[in-house]
Amino acid sequence: MEIRLANRGDAEAIASIYNHEATRERTVFDLRERSVAEQQDWLAERSGAHSVIVAVSDGEVVGFASLSPYRPRPAYNTSVESSVFVRRDHLRRGIGRALLEHLVGLAAEVGFHSMIARIAGANEASVRLHAECGFELVGVERQVGRKFGRWLDCTVMQRLLN
Repeated sequence: MEIRLANRGDAEAIASIYNHEATRERTVFDLRERSVAEQQDWLAERSGAHSVIVAVSDGEVVGFASLSPYRPRPAYNTSVESSVFVRRDHLRRGIGRALLEHLVGLAAEVGFHSMIARIAGANEASVRLHAECGFELVGVERQVGRKFGRWLDCTVMQRLLN
């Protein structure tokens, strides 16, 4: 497996992974699919310090992870929000962990001080993954979203980098 920076050509594979989660799972608060063009725009917004990486196995993108601005106000510029997604048919193969560890390294390398993970629903696997990668639970926002007729909590985890 190779982990590399994402490029515009990865947009369709990233959208496919994300769209499954948006329309079939409770792992994201999104309710609709992204078009390939929207995914390309999303990728274009995440360059430089706010980057996207992909995991590639046998020539296929099987997961992706991203660093996004935490909040728009300038005082938050040293914090970043992280996201990790793995294609459903490649779960439990260490891909999520490899992506998250690589993402932590990138965030530290470019000088971020704090990484925040906002984990939707009762995603115990994601909470466990983040804990194993040095993130600590800082809170749970109760019933902040609604999807497929159920209320969703948001688990907030944080890792200080330097």
